[in-house]
Amino acid sequence: MWSNLPFDLLANIFSYLPPDSLALASSVCKHWQACVTSYPPTAAGARHPPWFVALPVRNRSHTCYIHNPINQTWHGLFLGFLPHPIRPVASIGGLVLFRSTASTTLRLAICNLFTKQNWSLPLLNIARTNPALGFVFGLDGSPDVRFSSFRVYVAGGMSEAPSGGAAYEPTLEMYDSRHGGWKIMGRMPVEFAVRLTVWSPNESVYSDGVLYWITSARAYSVLGLDILSNRWRELSVPMAARLEFAALVRRNGRPTLVGGTSNDGACIWELGDGDRWGLIEKIPIELGMRVLGVRGSWESMKCAGNDGAVWLYRDLASGMVVWREVVGGKGRWEWVWVEGCCSIMGNQVQNIPIKGLLLHPNLASSVFPR
Repeated sequence: MWSNLPFDLLANIFSYLPPDSLALASSVCKHWQACVTSYPPTAAGARHPPWFVALPVRNRSHTCYIHNPINQTWHGLFLGFLPHPIRPVASIGGLVLFRSTASTTLRLAICNLFTKQNWSLPLLNIARTNPALGFVFGLDGSPDVRFSSFRVYVAGGMSEAPSGGAAYEPTLEMYDSRHGGWKIMGRMPVEFAVRLTVWSPNESVYSDGVLYWITSARAYSVLGLDILSNRWRELSVPMAARLEFAALVRRNGRPTLVGGTSNDGACIWELGDGDRWGLIEKIPIELGMRVLGVRGSWESMKCAGNDGAVWLYRDLASGMVVWREVVGGKGRWEWVWVEGCCSIMGNQVQNIPIKGLLLHPNLASSVFPR
């Protein structure tokens, strides 16, 4: 009976399974495998917490490490199928965007780490070095992550000057996956192009029609772009000159600022009406002391976040602090400690610098534009 269930009904049942159980189900029979790879569990994002993906920031390692939040285990995932050398940029739905480090100008590729599909984006209209990148996903409202469109915005950077040499590029380009090409969207203030080129860590947040970037130079600030009107604005940051680290993430659809100082610990603010930041949470003192260890400073802290979780981490082996939504908790969030990845199945893992991303693993075949 189970092998003859219609795909849509079977897919709904599979949506209750966490990704690791779904992978096991796909090996039961060809019918189940076809369902898993053809019909992604669109409700899984609401029923299971996102997985933390630790990607190496240097090219020496061909393995990334993934934390399963259901059973609190780490797994290794071989990246040999990807063209090297590359550097991770961001997650878009269940996919990961990479940039090539073999070229000084920006070249991007996107992949599904679990199905090993990868595809290169076309070259930009204007060759740029070190621009800021912004990402928008699911504007078409499709619940199917294989077909939901996404956009990539490229702002600023250095380009070749007409008289020779290099100059800051005060233009904005946009890639739309529905059309498969780049389009120049207009000009931007030169001052913002400089700041995004020099001081932006490429971690953007999209909310209510606006893309936000945080500048990494003290005092911190946030730059916002209305993607419909192409209007730019600057937002102040709480404790901007005192923060030892600051990161911008998205939580419950809103831009959320995470920052810390040795005296005040780590705080979390949410952007409200009138571009005003409101304090919504502070890291528990005992977890803050534990994650800081003997360093006593937040300066080397990194942050990854999405609508369902916020992760604070330093590297692969060090312990991590997570603030996450409780599944079925009616909007309640909790703080948890996650041990770093030091070994997998008894085999020691070397500590490496990482870029952390959060995503819901997708075992279905992705459809990319031609």
